[in-house]
Amino acid sequence: MKIKVLKHERNELQIELEGESHSFCNALQSALLKDETLDFVGYEISHPLVAQPVIYIRTKGRRDPWRALLDAAEALTKELNQFQKAFQEA
Repeated sequence: MKIKVLKHERNELQIELEGESHSFCNALQSALLKDETLDFVGYEISHPLVAQPVIYIRTKGRRDPWRALLDAAEALTKELNQFQKAFQEA
């Protein structure tokens, strides 16, 4: 996955995720939506065949949106590891 930062300000972040689809973006968005310090989270894929997804994150205050993204990615990783363990035990 290649990440291109389109905008990074004090409380706003827009990144493009090359090679990703709705599957990954939905999972990441769900993890971000659990964060109460965020004002807005969303993504768009302007065309499913040729466009790259763009993730939008806006925080409520001084929290760096990049930190919020990293925290969500860590939480998603833990959740997927728990799923993998449960699946292997089943």
